[in-house]
Amino acid sequence: MKFRRIRVALFVFFVVLGSLLLWVRHTPEHVPPSVFAGLTMGTTFSITVADTTPSSRLDSVKPEVFALLDSINQKMSTYITTSEITRFNNQHETAWFTVSPETAEVVAEAQAISRLTEGRFDITVGPLVDLWGFGPDPRRSSAPLTEEITQRLQSVGFSHLDVRLTPPALRKDIPSLRIDLSAIAKGYAVDQVGRLLLSHGYHNFIVEIGGEILAKGEKAPDSPWRIGIESPLTDRREVEGVLSVHDMAMATSGDYRNYFEEKGKRYSHTIDPKTGYPITHTLAAVTVLDKHCSRADALATSLMVMGPELGMAFCQEHQIAALFLIKTPSGFTEQTTQVFDTLPH
Repeated sequence: MKFRRIRVALFVFFVVLGSLLLWVRHTPEHVPPSVFAGLTMGTTFSITVADTTPSSRLDSVKPEVFALLDSINQKMSTYITTSEITRFNNQHETAWFTVSPETAEVVAEAQAISRLTEGRFDITVGPLVDLWGFGPDPRRSSAPLTEEITQRLQSVGFSHLDVRLTPPALRKDIPSLRIDLSAIAKGYAVDQVGRLLLSHGYHNFIVEIGGEILAKGEKAPDSPWRIGIESPLTDRREVEGVLSVHDMAMATSGDYRNYFEEKGKRYSHTIDPKTGYPITHTLAAVTVLDKHCSRADALATSLMVMGPELGMAFCQEHQIAALFLIKTPSGFTEQTTQVFDTLPH
């Protein structure tokens, strides 16, 4: 391993969320970080602030954090019947549909990454995810028919979606098109909470929502935030390695927990939007580091669709910091991009 394991410390804050483990520690000579957590976007969130600021001031920020997260959720959730995304999905007209500037911003970023990845990232892939039994409906125990996949592909494709920022609106050119921002909205929310904390004068903190993370500053002088990456094991949770992170966002995507098997064949929840089928390559998980969590979130999903060879070539071409965990007959091997290797670990 290129990563050093976390040693025994006097204080350990351990969170397991999605595909990440977040570890925070301090030594007695430093003020303990302030931590608060809650529920949002169908998952949990945690915020750790290491600035030596009166707790009363941090308490005053908490309502703003909850209000911000609730606002994003009310706009972008597919489970809230009155959200902008749900109403857009339910309308069958192909005229412009007015949305908030925030929703338009997230969709515009998603579309840009879809173009960059040549469709490997696609927020319209929901009908295929549902068909394979990984949506809100009950799980299935057998693969869908080829005819079913072909039919669902007719309702999928980022090229059928338009977005404009001024005035903010969305438009689809096929009535059955619908979008799901779950692979980018949590990262966007992390970024927005980070901006809120910075606006209040905080400079040393970690924001984590459903495993997507933004780390700013340090947890103590000359002591960076250290974030654990979960091993892609299906039967237990272990830390694969630990990264020292400074002013960087981090997102991980993997296929090792959400799947079903039929006649000895495993079907992953990661669906290739171009083919309509689950991925079959050997990439078990990928972690992306970027200045923006929304971008890291979407790119991690994109690379899982691409697989190890195409994904690595894509990262090298576009200067992306990424760690690949690849399945082998004896376990896992790791590969890192050149940009990743230049970052302090």
